[in-house]
Amino acid sequence: MIVASTSPAVPVAKAASSTIPIVFSMGGDPVRDSLVASLSQPGGNLTGVTTLNIELGPKRLELMHELIPTTLVLGLLIDPTNFTQSEILSKDVQAAARSVGLEIHALRASTESDLDAVFASLSQLRVGGLVIGAAPFFNSRSEQLAALALRYAVPAIYQYRPFAAAGGLMSYGGNIADAYRQVGVYVGRILKGEKPADLPVQQITKVELIINLKTAKALGITVPLPLSGRADEVIE
Repeated sequence: MIVASTSPAVPVAKAASSTIPIVFSMGGDPVRDSLVASLSQPGGNLTGVTTLNIELGPKRLELMHELIPTTLVLGLLIDPTNFTQSEILSKDVQAAARSVGLEIHALRASTESDLDAVFASLSQLRVGGLVIGAAPFFNSRSEQLAALALRYAVPAIYQYRPFAAAGGLMSYGGNIADAYRQVGVYVGRILKGEKPADLPVQQITKVELIINLKTAKALGITVPLPLSGRADEVIE
């Protein structure tokens, strides 16, 4: 059994074996990426769970613009080593920004020192808010990203709740724990004798908006009632 828990790991696992069962958790479209034949009948030795990922980038930009409407320059943080998804995300967010008259700076980081340099550059670039693109490198650094955003007093939004729980301003995306729970269910079923080819790829489409009001207060931001009213959770 192989468990591939990030999008870049899935094609690597597939290339490693055509017989060992593989269960994945990933953002994006495994059919488009030629990882499975279809969602309902994956075929082969792979199945797993997909979550909304780059599709939510424009919505995160929209939420940030709603929260700080007077800000005209936003940053988009991407991981250049996650090339395909980063390029699609950047294109989609740039288009969304142009539609509402915003300027976007694409900022790249793939190491911890890169993150420090990016946040240190925000003031010079006049960036008033930051949209953090979903990437495995960022997923494991939610606390560091939240701490940097607070240190440099920049409103920021990311995909997963741990970012907001660690002091980030907002998160908007699926529940990563739900995805891993479903991966565990599939691992158990396969170990009991079921075949990956017979287990449909599960799509987790539910998203949640988390707002940290304590952080908003620290940044001097008043969260509009219509926005806080739509939040699935408000951290105080």
